[in-house]
Amino acid sequence: MNEELKMSVSPICAQNGRKYAFVAFTDGIRTAEGKIPDCVVIRNEGFTEQEVLQLEAYMKKELTHLKKMAAGINVMDNFLK
Repeated sequence: MNEELKMSVSPICAQNGRKYAFVAFTDGIRTAEGKIPDCVVIRNEGFTEQEVLQLEAYMKKELTHLKKMAAGINVMDNFLK
């Protein structure tokens, strides 16, 4: 199994005046998707309950950084590349 965990962050989304973004985690076999600023895993395929708690704790700890990452994504710039 690949021990490297990769993470990606979506651009900021908005619904009913509330902003949020998604954070995806994968090690090539297992995947999980979290939602910020709630810092909850909303989809999990293969991670243990303990690992999900660790991913949620990571999102809480790094929330400011994750928000900046999401805010820095320009969808049109990435689309045109």
